[in-house]
Amino acid sequence: MTTNPHKYALNHTMLRVKDPQRSIKYYELLGMKQINKIENPDAKFDLYFLAYDSPKSLSKGEHWTARQGVLELTHNYGTENNDSFKINNGNSEPGKGFGHICVSVDHIQAACQRIEDAGYKFQKKLTDGRMRSIAFALDPDGYWVEIIAFNPVDKTENIKETDPGSYRFNHSMIRVKDHEKSLKFYQDIMGMSLLRTSENASNGFNLYFLAYPGNDEAAKESANGVNPTAEREGILELTWNYGTEKDANFKYHNGNDEPQGFGHICISVDDLDAACKRFEEKGVNWKKRLTDGRMKNIAFVLDPDGYWIEVIQNEKMKRTSNW
Repeated sequence: MTTNPHKYALNHTMLRVKDPQRSIKYYELLGMKQINKIENPDAKFDLYFLAYDSPKSLSKGEHWTARQGVLELTHNYGTENNDSFKINNGNSEPGKGFGHICVSVDHIQAACQRIEDAGYKFQKKLTDGRMRSIAFALDPDGYWVEIIAFNPVDKTENIKETDPGSYRFNHSMIRVKDHEKSLKFYQDIMGMSLLRTSENASNGFNLYFLAYPGNDEAAKESANGVNPTAEREGILELTWNYGTEKDANFKYHNGNDEPQGFGHICISVDDLDAACKRFEEKGVNWKKRLTDGRMKNIAFVLDPDGYWIEVIQNEKMKRTSNW
């Protein structure tokens, strides 16, 4: 029984939603497709799994556990009819921690116009602020969806068409208190590789982009507002604001305490039992071991900030569950 972290994948990011049909409609506008649904009527919640599945996608037709760039939407029954129910998007207090998910697109001006024409709002439009190569759209629950380009922004401004089937679910961002602890955890324990670092000293923060497996060629910056890793999926962005590591009382919200919103990221592994044994040997903090509770095919590890990391079997590598 062996495990190789180079075979792991950042499979999905889970967000709680108020109204699943409203959310699915939004992400379908962004080119995603529902690829799986797991119903849990006894526990009164359903899980919807969305991903890019067009002929141009990176994982068309693959089992959902064998992919990167999956979005899991969790719906607790009844929230859609509760006028007072509101999701925590992770970007305001109380509840600041998770930041955003990111979709990379072909022609960013046309893509943003398409979202606006459909009646959706933006946290930041392309023309706002100094950064003219990124936008932040708002989903129906107020989650931030960063929009970036994998074509040079200055060469797409007059293009009116966009193909959502070519889009990528590029990354998910979480804020971390101590970048050194978090980088060590995600590299040494979770087996990820650091793709690139974006230092923003004048604004007091750094960004770290990690993924499975490593890609040294992606470490260099690109011009014209193009993120050099924009055509990838399964990237984790860590945002570190200078000085938080020195404040003993500082703590980010993990999304699972009240107020709730973001739930977890999930990695799929080559051999679930062996991977969990490796994590045990590495001395991780567990939220749920494989042997805990009724669900014997999932585990949850806690990262240094208390974010939950689900661990599941890549069913393409080893068939264990019928889901």
